[in-house]
Amino acid sequence: MALGFVLIKVSPMREREVYEKIASLKEVEELYPLFGEYDLIAKVVVRDFEELSDVVINKIRSIKGVMETKTLTGARF
Repeated sequence: MALGFVLIKVSPMREREVYEKIASLKEVEELYPLFGEYDLIAKVVVRDFEELSDVVINKIRSIKGVMETKTLTGARF
């Protein structure tokens, strides 16, 4: 299993629209709005890091309004 925390910068005035689209992705277990450099943080849980890459690149970054992402990978103890 691969775990990723994806920090997401969103175009101004598109935060709610982007939030709703990301929240609908089955791979996203948790999603929270942030105040600061990034607008959202998504907890993504998938089979492996190849699938994590696919979710970030092809599903999250492809959403209109997503300007930038930064992915932190993690592990469960």
